[in-house]
Amino acid sequence: MEKKPLRYTPAGIPVAEGRILHQSEQTEAGTPRRTLCEMPVLALGEAAKWLNATPLGVEFQLSGFLTAKSRNSKAPVLHVQTIDFLEGKENAPILQEEGR
Repeated sequence: MEKKPLRYTPAGIPVAEGRILHQSEQTEAGTPRRTLCEMPVLALGEAAKWLNATPLGVEFQLSGFLTAKSRNSKAPVLHVQTIDFLEGKENAPILQEEGR
């Protein structure tokens, strides 16, 4: 994962941006296939705080929706709505309080 510094909209809403590395194993035509790609991500509000608090290298699962980056660029961006840590959330409140 790569992340930019947390920023705020003029209305005071936190915004987190970065890139994630996705890797998984999927089944295609009955055969296992390893997938690997990088994708830009954007999170607003509470999701932005959680994404910003996530240390680099931690495994997590994101859910949200895909949309075009802008009117001028049709490149996809994942808008994050929820973050689930694969190791559990026992340390997540500490990370968020520290602002990491």
